[in-house]
Amino acid sequence: MNITNKCIITGKTNTRWIEGLTEEAMDDWAAGAMVQEAMPDVSPEDREFIMTGITPEVWAAQFPEGMAEEGQGVESIHII
Repeated sequence: MNITNKCIITGKTNTRWIEGLTEEAMDDWAAGAMVQEAMPDVSPEDREFIMTGITPEVWAAQFPEGMAEEGQGVESIHII
């Protein structure tokens, strides 16, 4: 299923094909189910995109691998 969402970090609108996503899963999530329960067959990266519009590429740029291990983690994020 194709999903279009606006990235909360970049403001860019992206469309991605989400393997395993169904209308029923989207309805369950919209009705209040936790995303991981509503969409157990959808990857964590794709669930993040569905919720926030953040693509894996933007995530990797914002949160480089090893950042937490080096003590450079984000203490808080303020979303306006």
